[in-house]
Amino acid sequence: MTHGLNPAQKQAVETLKGPMLVLAGAGTGKTRVVTFRIANLIRHGTSPDRILAVTFTNKAAGEMQERVTELIGPKKRSSKGKADKSPKPTIGTFHSQCVRILRRHAKRIGFPAKFAIYDRSDQESLARAVLRDLRLPGTALKPGDLLSIIGGWKNQSILPADAGSVAETDKEHLAASAYRRYQDGLRSCGAMDFDDLLVHTEMLLQEDEEVRKEESSKYDHILVDEYQDTNGSQYRIIKCLSESHRNLCVVGDDDQSIYGWRGADVTHILNFNKDWPDATVVRLEDNYRSSGQILEMANRLIEFNATRHDKTLRPIRAVGQRPRILQLKDETEESKLVVGEIARLLDRGRYEPRDVAILFRTNEQPRLFETELRKMNVPYVMLGSQSFFDRREIRDLLAYLKWIDQPNDEISLLRVINTPPRGLGNKSVQEIISRAVQGGKPAWQIMADPDAVSDLPPAAQRGVDSLRSLLKDVQEATLGSLTGAVQTLIERTQYFAEIRRVYNEPEEIEARTNSIQELVNAISAYEDRDKDPDLAGFLSETVLAGREMGNEKDKLAQKNAVWLLTMHAAKGLEFPVVYMVGMEEGLLPHGRSVKSGSENDIAEERRLCYVGVTRAQETLTLSMALTRRRWGKPRPTTPSRFLYEITGKAENPNKYRKKGGH
Repeated sequence: MTHGLNPAQKQAVETLKGPMLVLAGAGTGKTRVVTFRIANLIRHGTSPDRILAVTFTNKAAGEMQERVTELIGPKKRSSKGKADKSPKPTIGTFHSQCVRILRRHAKRIGFPAKFAIYDRSDQESLARAVLRDLRLPGTALKPGDLLSIIGGWKNQSILPADAGSVAETDKEHLAASAYRRYQDGLRSCGAMDFDDLLVHTEMLLQEDEEVRKEESSKYDHILVDEYQDTNGSQYRIIKCLSESHRNLCVVGDDDQSIYGWRGADVTHILNFNKDWPDATVVRLEDNYRSSGQILEMANRLIEFNATRHDKTLRPIRAVGQRPRILQLKDETEESKLVVGEIARLLDRGRYEPRDVAILFRTNEQPRLFETELRKMNVPYVMLGSQSFFDRREIRDLLAYLKWIDQPNDEISLLRVINTPPRGLGNKSVQEIISRAVQGGKPAWQIMADPDAVSDLPPAAQRGVDSLRSLLKDVQEATLGSLTGAVQTLIERTQYFAEIRRVYNEPEEIEARTNSIQELVNAISAYEDRDKDPDLAGFLSETVLAGREMGNEKDKLAQKNAVWLLTMHAAKGLEFPVVYMVGMEEGLLPHGRSVKSGSENDIAEERRLCYVGVTRAQETLTLSMALTRRRWGKPRPTTPSRFLYEITGKAENPNKYRKKGGH
């Protein structure tokens, strides 16, 4: 079981009882350890369904499930070709695990078991309605601002009743008054947003002893991947689930904690041995990714962070080429030189375009590099293209499915109420909403009552009738087959005809038709793999998948093109050739962190730089522009402090720090 593991990996895999912290440095075979450990638990008699493994992305969870299956034996197929239903480990994201818990207990906190999960577009629609009801001027607080502030509060487990006391700026005070209405709006639609999944689960586990006992008794072992990225809610949820059996294994690297801006708290991994004093600590320090020269630079840099677990990456690869630092006249020369070098590198044939990455700190930086790559005919891809779930036709059909699953979901209903057109114009819709508000009911309860809409224009009444029969027919169809139900929905709404009506270009029509086909395929695949498939389960899965960049990274990896991506997006990836551009104060570290004067903020920027450096396998180049245009004028820049640190030209205040501790 432990064949091919180094001593530290072996210790992590063979320690099967009690709390354990696995400090897994960049490129040290973390996933291998996690999957081997799950397989080893099963080989030593733990029933697979008594193991819970939690990570942050569906992609990581899928890979983990795949590797564990390979280690413990292939899936059996039944005679009918269905997947084997024998017990297997629960491996998923924090949010998917919270959905499972909430589906079982949501009624205890006043939600239906089949609650809807709002995606970003649904949230914005609700936020817009809340701001309109509060009669806040459009410029005072935009829906996106409101959601950002509320999301920040939820990440800190701040509820509406406490928001007013923590609000500091004018916008935050406005947001505090809108927060309660926003939550009430979600509740009235039987919906939760993405952050609620954590907040409500935490509340259930902490405040309801019966739920806590039931949920914590389901597992004998819990593993958490990327523990350094946990926020307060995630930390407390894991603690509640593992306190009874204490078999908690967390894996992560405090040196790669780069998501503080979205609630991640590095102190969770730093203080693990305080929370669990009897914890075994295993350090994975053998790096299989980068050359010795690159690791030397990475180790030198990260030692400037005072609060961290002591560890030093050791290269398994050869020493390799010395990383370079380039100082260029301005950002134009920087982009020309970097792209010119890449073009020559590819011409020599040693590397493929996909072997090369240009990493930057901010989303504005890649424009000049894109221009140069086009000029030189170098193929490139950039993270951030439109997600499958953001396409109009997919949004429409998912809104239909959300409404069919939860008829009181007003946001989804209003998206599709007249799409395709069915005689329900703006005037009729406003009248229905007005009656719903006056009666204190969801809009569908008005529409479901023929008497309540009998005075609407005949065309509007026919539209309401068609929606009633559509809801009934598709709901009935879901009892037989979800795939069949969706096909019924597409036929009954004549959605393909709507695509042909709206779009003229054959390529556009074909692309959108293919998207719908892909949605049907996704539902069919979900039905095949899920033990008890239902519409709510499929919708939960799609909302959770739509939040991730993982799928997009997979698609980009299939293209043979140079990668342009931020250092945040590069985490978890590796490339033979890496260019880190814009190594200047104000870019890296970012201006906000420099301005804040907080050592914690600078430490996170240093960790981000460390993540960038440790993406490189063979060749690393760091570049900076001596002048950079701001508001149209060239301004002199200051080299990033990290350049001095990684080259040994800065005095390290931690040099004589006592080893041990963190």
